[in-house]
Amino acid sequence: MPRGRSTFTKRQKSKRASRNNGQERAQDQRKDEKPGGVVLDEAEELRQMREHAAEQAALFGIGLRTMNPVL
Repeated sequence: MPRGRSTFTKRQKSKRASRNNGQERAQDQRKDEKPGGVVLDEAEELRQMREHAAEQAALFGIGLRTMNPVL
């Protein structure tokens, strides 16, 4: 009876290790590739969010009483 691991078990372990290593590399690469529009300043980010909200409100007519007046 052989001692130690069978070759099948060794191959499985090797395959699993290489797959995990590849996944870790891919995760590291995704972390390194941050989107270009990253804003580091909170005040600037808030300003951009308000600007975007105003654009959305204008687009969907939110806040305009001329379309559907409710008194």
